[in-house]
Amino acid sequence: MSADELIARAQGLIEESFIASAGPGGQNVNKVATAVQIRLDVFALRLSPEVFHRLKELAGSKMTARGEIVLTARSYRTQEQNREDARSRIAELLREAATLPARRAKSRLNRVGKTERLAGKKNRSTIKAGRGKVRLD
Repeated sequence: MSADELIARAQGLIEESFIASAGPGGQNVNKVATAVQIRLDVFALRLSPEVFHRLKELAGSKMTARGEIVLTARSYRTQEQNREDARSRIAELLREAATLPARRAKSRLNRVGKTERLAGKKNRSTIKAGRGKVRLD
């Protein structure tokens, strides 16, 4: 499944609730619930195990023990801007989890490089050994 399909399916499963927000807005903050809290049940997405583990690692403390990702957006003064912010953040999280990390190519060292590396290690070892306490014999 592609990242765009995953995000489209997740957008349909998101549950939103609006909560009172702190921050800019003056007296309006106390009257209007502008912050949005979204919940996404990860198990309902039916992710592959690799994508699930990457998502769990990326989400960190945002994922509950029941498998829900909970995001709160309260940066803006309007519900609509906070809703867009929260949805874009969860989409970015899912997009990052769906992309496979680049495979690391194993480095190859030739014989000369290996001997040079070992000689450098030996040189560094003698320098550090000479830093010890001076003994007067």
